[in-house]
Order: sequence, then structure tokens, then C-alpha cells
Amino acid sequence: MRSLNRFRLITFDVTNTLLQFRTSPGKQYGEIGALFGARCDNNELAKNFKANWYKMNRDYPNFGVETSPRLEWQQWWRQLIAGTFAESGAPIPDAKLDNFVSHLLELYKTTICWQPCNGSVELLQQLHKHNQPDKHCKVGVIANFDPRLEALLRNTKLDRYLDFALNSYAAKAEKPQAAIFERAMAESGLEKLRPEECLHIGDGPTTDYLGAKEVGWHAALVHEKSYSYLAKKYGVDINRNHVFPSLYDFHKKLSDGAVVW
Repeated sequence: MRSLNRFRLITFDVTNTLLQFRTSPGKQYGEIGALFGARCDNNELAKNFKANWYKMNRDYPNFGVETSPRLEWQQWWRQLIAGTFAESGAPIPDAKLDNFVSHLLELYKTTICWQPCNGSVELLQQLHKHNQPDKHCKVGVIANFDPRLEALLRNTKLDRYLDFALNSYAAKAEKPQAAIFERAMAESGLEKLRPEECLHIGDGPTTDYLGAKEVGWHAALVHEKSYSYLAKKYGVDINRNHVFPSLYDFHKKLSDGAVVW
């Protein structure tokens, strides 16, 4: 872990970095929908969930936090869920929709829907151990997420290794916007913290890796695609030595002294 000693702040993305879905939203939505009498093909649900996700993010960015008039994040999800089922041929009746949405929103705070990514818990534990007792480095989360983030981290027991968790809805800025990285520096509470003393780790080439680099941070990219694919798609700004297939691989190379910043 010696190569991390230069950093005073280390932050992580959540989805597909620290945590991943136990099963696809299409399958999960299908199972819950069936309990409410809405039966449809899970593949159709998966396709329509994805389409509605992109539509809602285009029309109401960041869960509607700065939409005028403001769209509360629960309403954002209500529209997405209703659209997903309606387009899959199984619209949820109005009388049941609010209960159905509440049930799904609560469910996605829990380990029923989420599990740790490969190596995430072990890396956080090692950082926590390495950082005791002087706490020379703060560890946090920066996620494009709604306000359920803290409950999710608490329910998955990852909060014990974190000094703070920043969601984009509260920050009123999403990665890769500079404002959310700057807000994280402030949330750390570290005096005279400089961007070059910060490291962000995530799975998004644009949102996580290039977003962090753009504000002067160091970055590591956890991604299943090969470096050659990523370089071709996102350009030479991605450093081959800072791309890892999993946090397990990242941790192993750190321990072997194979990561240089």
C-alpha cells in the first residue's frame, strides 16, 4: 500500500466499483412486478428499463434535482418505473403504483439487490487498517446516486470503512462535473488539500477516470474491457498502468508494488 501514501483523499464510485447488482434490474423488477400482478417478459423489462433510464437522465438530469419545477427523486423513479412496465405491456394500476414504487425503492437499499464487487471489501479493510491510528488519509465515496446512498452503504456494512459518502443529488452536480469533486475535497475536512493529493477509483471512463483527471486528481479505472478498447474509444488520456479488471487486481498490484502514480 506504500504507493498510496502520497494521497490524503481516496474516493470510490459505488455501482460496479464497490457494489454490484445481484441480478439485473429487469429480472428483479419482473419478480417484484409479479407480486403486484404485473407479469411481463424480463428481457422486455430490461430493454425498457434501459431506455427509460436514458430518457429520464436526458430530460431530468441528476434525478430531477435542478428541474424546473423541481422533480423530487422519488417522483423521478416513479416515472421511470411506470414507463418501464407500461412499455413492457404490463402497466401498474394507479391504485397500486405508489406502493409498488415504495417497495422497489426500499428493496434497492438492501443486500437483497446488492453485493460487493470482487475485492472491494478487502481493499477497504486494508485501507482502513493501513490508515490507523493517525488517519493521515480520508476515504470516501463520490457517486451519481440519489439520497438512498447512505442507507445502502450502511446496510451493506461498507460505511464502517468510509469517512463520508457524497451523492450527486445532494451535491447538485454529477460526475464528471468539477463541482462534485471539489465538494468531495471540502467534505473530507482536510486543510489545504490539493487536487494532486486526491485519488478517485471508479468504473466510468468518462464520469470517473477522465472526470477526476480533468480537475487535477489522480485516477484508477476498474473496467472489464481491455486497455486497447478503452484507448481506442476514449483516447490516450487513459494510462495503461491505471486500468484494472477488478478491485481485487488493483489491490494485488498495489501490494506487489506494481502501481506507480
